[in-house]
Amino acid sequence: MAQMLALPILIFVLFIGEVISTRTKAWIPSIFVSGVLFLLGYWTFFPPEIVAIAGIPPAVAVMLIYLLITNMGTLLSLEELKNQWKTILIAIAGILGIIAALFSIGILLFDFETVVVAIPPLVGGLVSALIMSEGAAAAGLPTLAVFAIVIYVVQGFAGYPLTSIMLKKEGQNLLNKYRNNELTAKQLPGEQTGASGKAVKEPRMFANMPDKYNTDFFKFFRLALVGYLAYLTSTLAAPIVEISPFVLCLLFGVIGRSIGFLERHPLQKANGFGFAIMGLLLYIFDGLKNATPSMMLEILYPLIGCIVIGVIGMYIFSFIIGKLLKVSKEMAFAVSLTALYGFPADYIITVEVINSLTKDEEERKVLTSHMLPPMLVAGFITVTIVSVILAGIFVGFL
Repeated sequence: MAQMLALPILIFVLFIGEVISTRTKAWIPSIFVSGVLFLLGYWTFFPPEIVAIAGIPPAVAVMLIYLLITNMGTLLSLEELKNQWKTILIAIAGILGIIAALFSIGILLFDFETVVVAIPPLVGGLVSALIMSEGAAAAGLPTLAVFAIVIYVVQGFAGYPLTSIMLKKEGQNLLNKYRNNELTAKQLPGEQTGASGKAVKEPRMFANMPDKYNTDFFKFFRLALVGYLAYLTSTLAAPIVEISPFVLCLLFGVIGRSIGFLERHPLQKANGFGFAIMGLLLYIFDGLKNATPSMMLEILYPLIGCIVIGVIGMYIFSFIIGKLLKVSKEMAFAVSLTALYGFPADYIITVEVINSLTKDEEERKVLTSHMLPPMLVAGFITVTIVSVILAGIFVGFL
């Protein structure tokens, strides 16, 4: 297949997802639709390497991941992380719910190794799935090695629509409060004002630089430099402790934004955010090429069983801790569900839901300030940190 045929096909799949999401007012998220279409494509006429043919090989995808996660850090602040302590507790409680449910109910239905392999990918991302897949292969469990990848790929199909439903209910409740003058907008993560109340020029370190020199390339350079520092720190720390460079990218993004080296959302300001999201989504869906129909049938029972049991456990634990912390059950469950997909899906679904609920810019700002920060923080805590730690522990059980 020619590159310039593969590329429009894949972009058209993403576009169909957006259209259906818009038509259904985000009840059916675009990522869910695109994932199903990719799966059908691989089962019919997509060549396995179609994403690489289109121009997004793994090296390009990794570059985009570094830029996007560092960029995501600029959407948060050290103050925001501190303010989101309830979100962090709820996200961790949701993960504990998955572990408790699978080690109590799941262990009665599936063997011990299946449960052990399922948990880290179920509460995490690609890194934890790869750790468990390689661990299962090394332990002589080839089927479970495939199972670890497939559960990572398929888990979002449960998480996307559930999250959309929860966020729509939460967003509608917030809108009703705002329209009744019971709610105001919070300061968005990364927004800073001076003593006069006026916005501080960003980035602060380059406040005296003429705007004509703060070009798109200069924004990309600073973002890439911060990503490199995260990578370098991870490499230097490796002999002592294994730290994912992607975890450090987000942390360094927060720090870079806090000290004024980076502005808020530099990728968007450099006109590169849309392309980066497109590339990352294609890379994520590329994982579906290994999920053949025969393989899906072989692992269908443990796949569905582990996801259903895990999500039930997640809901129970998040509901309880949300009740104790006075957080709505909808928001608590949505926060926990970020463990099933992480970034960029947490960002995309939240923005889709907000745009579907209102066309008024002020109302969108209110919803964004209340809903986006906890979703981003939760995705960071569950997928980027906790799942990798769990994988490192659980792989030792095989």
